Amino acid sequence: MPTVRVNGVDHEFDGDPQLPLLWYLRDFLGLTGSKFGCGMGLCGACTVHQDGVAIRSCITPVSSLEGKEITTIEALSATADHPIQKAWRELDVPQCGYCQSGQMMQAASMLKETPSPTDEDIDRVMQGNICRCGAYQRIRMAIKQAAEEMA
Repeated sequence: MPTVRVNGVDHEFDGDPQLPLLWYLRDFLGLTGSKFGCGMGLCGACTVHQDGVAIRSCITPVSSLEGKEITTIEALSATADHPIQKAWRELDVPQCGYCQSGQMMQAASMLKETPSPTDEDIDRVMQGNICRCGAYQRIRMAIKQAAEEMA
């Protein structure tokens, strides 16, 4: 029975070890910020952090998470004032908003590794996060604004 640490809290999991993390987060823990998009790890709507690195929760089995720290959009910042979240609001990034938690989690992970990203860095890291509304220019602007605030 793996212990899954989510947003700083340990949870004992006694279900199907192959259950995708996304469904554990949403259905068992009630953390609905991460969204189901494709179910194959291709669209990024389900992105969360595992030990600070962006992963696709729809293809990550709960059994692989023993000893790992999972962070969801709900815990990116306790007061929703992470520079990424602030920039997203200030620049009115979302249209429908469905992909945005995954976009923000991917961007936050990138800024830990690359604090001053170029356009090419942003495009390379964010390319696996699909926005059906096409808000890519505002996403890029928000990432740059957040990077400046974090510097």
